[in-house]
Amino acid sequence: MNVAFVFPGQGSQCRGMGRELALEYPAARGVFDLADETLDFDVSTMCWGEDERINQTEFTQPALLTAELACLGALLENGIKPSMTAGHSLGEYGALVAAGAIDVADALALVRARGKITSETARKTPGKMAAVIGMEADALGEFLKAASKTGILEVSNYNAPGQVVLSGELRAVDEAARTAKSFGAKRIVELAISGPFHSSLMKPAAKKFATEVEAARIRNASAPVISNFDAEPHEDARTIGRNLVSQLFHPVRWEESVDRMSQMGADLFLEVGPGHVLAGLIRRRLPGARVIGVGSTSGVAEAVEALKMSNLKNTGSD
Repeated sequence: MNVAFVFPGQGSQCRGMGRELALEYPAARGVFDLADETLDFDVSTMCWGEDERINQTEFTQPALLTAELACLGALLENGIKPSMTAGHSLGEYGALVAAGAIDVADALALVRARGKITSETARKTPGKMAAVIGMEADALGEFLKAASKTGILEVSNYNAPGQVVLSGELRAVDEAARTAKSFGAKRIVELAISGPFHSSLMKPAAKKFATEVEAARIRNASAPVISNFDAEPHEDARTIGRNLVSQLFHPVRWEESVDRMSQMGADLFLEVGPGHVLAGLIRRRLPGARVIGVGSTSGVAEAVEALKMSNLKNTGSD
């Protein structure tokens, strides 16, 4: 069975994420311990307590990645390894760890820097993001052209059929929200994300972040990593590094990434992290796809059982 590990992005964070797995699996607990030692704040307390900063980008990103890597640790402890990996925005760092391209501590440090740099840029260049639901693809171009007359407005995420996310300057996103239904959208939802991420407004952040990526210890991957930047599989360390920088100011091509994993023979998708956001997006693109969320002990157990049954089937046992 070809197993794709997929890692969610910012917005999937929740209180208590990773705690159940940390209590059950030493590998998961070890990730939280390492994060607490490596980073400049108590990640465990933030994830499991009442710290309101969990929804501030510079803290959300390393906290969510820690929870995702704890899930990864639980899978690896059960002998489950990926045939391919992908991550949605921030989740791409989890995908790189799963593919052996970067160590846990280095990924956490890189994402901590990413969070700080993008937050700083967002403060200097205020903007926001909004999801557009139900608009036909052929109407999107005219819609963007009209709304962007008031400011910079771009597609930041191609998530699934009938769902894109916009990113841009405040007035432009507000204008998009006002006019979306006249272009056929069923609804538009402003996201609780504090910046115009994955747009050209993030170019200053990308320039600063490139220095961090150049200093990071990125290796060739041992499994294909589907990049947000071009929805293609990559294993070369240099290409991976370049794509991490480009990702900051280019759209997340998630719908194409799901197609690519399907073309590569993915039979089972494991959503490695809290929530089920990616499960919903994958099923919208691939109706009938099997997706298991492994953000809990029951999810990990379901994944173990699914692979066990697949192995029995392949060996002809009952």
